[in-house]
Amino acid sequence: MTLRTLLGGAALALVAGAAHADPALIFDLGGKFDKSFNEAAYTGAARWAEETGGTYRELEMQSEAQREQALRRLAQSGSNPIVMTGFAFSDVLTQVAPDFPDTKFVIIDSVVEGPNIRSVVFSEQEGSYLAGIMAAMASKSDTLGFIGGMDIPLIRKFGCGYAQGVLATKPDAKVLVSWTGSTPAAWNDPVRGGELTRAQISQGADVIYAAAGGTGIGILQTAADENILSIGVDSNQNHLHPGQVLTSMVKRVDNAVFDAFTQGDAVEPGTVVLGLADGGVSVAVDEANQALVTPEMTAAVEAATAQIASGEVSVHDYMSDDTCPVPGF
Repeated sequence: MTLRTLLGGAALALVAGAAHADPALIFDLGGKFDKSFNEAAYTGAARWAEETGGTYRELEMQSEAQREQALRRLAQSGSNPIVMTGFAFSDVLTQVAPDFPDTKFVIIDSVVEGPNIRSVVFSEQEGSYLAGIMAAMASKSDTLGFIGGMDIPLIRKFGCGYAQGVLATKPDAKVLVSWTGSTPAAWNDPVRGGELTRAQISQGADVIYAAAGGTGIGILQTAADENILSIGVDSNQNHLHPGQVLTSMVKRVDNAVFDAFTQGDAVEPGTVVLGLADGGVSVAVDEANQALVTPEMTAAVEAATAQIASGEVSVHDYMSDDTCPVPGF
């Protein structure tokens, strides 16, 4: 019986032929190939399968209503560990995990306590700070943009770190802030992302950071169409518009999934925080954007990376107290 049958015909994708105790990965809304957060998770799972020859189950969420049922069915069918992408699984994981004490659960981008739960979070504010440095140095108008997906503390964490990097580089610069929405639909609305991009361009923005999941595809596309620079997020998105994406703030979600699958049912519970010092976040430079990255930018990023890793520079984490030293967040 497939998981599709177990879920009563819900439109969920399943890797066939998975054996008992294979790991599983549940993607958040926006789809496996969102070219951002979910796709980074998929990349880690696919790398594990290729390197080990193992098989795994995967599910693409189609609605909020499927979360708990999907999680329970995977646990009942023997998947172990079960990895889920996104903070939105927090509440259902709190309810489901105690009912399956022998199953290990891994949640990415949220902290959930439990003896069989690993929480993996990232210091997004640190990587975003570096992106802010690059944006400020690339900008000619000294007006920078940030467009977030769903307006939640996690995404404000990205924006706040970015704004700190901008103002540390150009104290008189202006950072425009927009949000796609206040529901999970905000992660998958590229048309709205394009509209917000054009609105920020009309206010003078010439570099815009997209932290909006699948919505970001519309932001990057519109920025390229309007001949301004953009900044990608989560996955390396530089290749989507070569010469137009200044950089991407990469979160190694792929490594988090790969490590969990590799450890299998022996995965250790607790909270893991991945930041600049251990390669959990970074700004991407490759053949698609290297012509945009000046030696001065490289030197500034390298200096800031060393200062943050050593503790000399502390980038404020919005989620630590729901505040930001930069107005607008």
